[in-house]
Amino acid sequence: MITITDAKPQLSLEEFSELPETKPSSEYLNGKIEQKPMAQGQHSVLQGRLVTVINEVMLPKKLGHAFPELRCNFGGLSIVPDISIFTWDRTPQTAQRKIANRFNLHPD
Repeated sequence: MITITDAKPQLSLEEFSELPETKPSSEYLNGKIEQKPMAQGQHSVLQGRLVTVINEVMLPKKLGHAFPELRCNFGGLSIVPDISIFTWDRTPQTAQRKIANRFNLHPD
């Protein structure tokens, strides 16, 4: 007896990472791509204010950094949280000591 299934092969994280970015952002969760809902006005205002306030406290003391809509790849996932916070020593940097473009670790 032959069994036919409709199961599609899952996309790997590496394959997902090669796809072009979408607007709104897509996330890679459990082998599936899910598009985030588009943020609306009140959400955007709150997100912007929170990132600003968090960074006003954290950056001068070199405690950490808050990022809006930053793609984070870790543990086989690729997510784009509304706000990601990284401690100062875990914020990826380039050789020139600038903030890196790719964050292959989870937020704090």
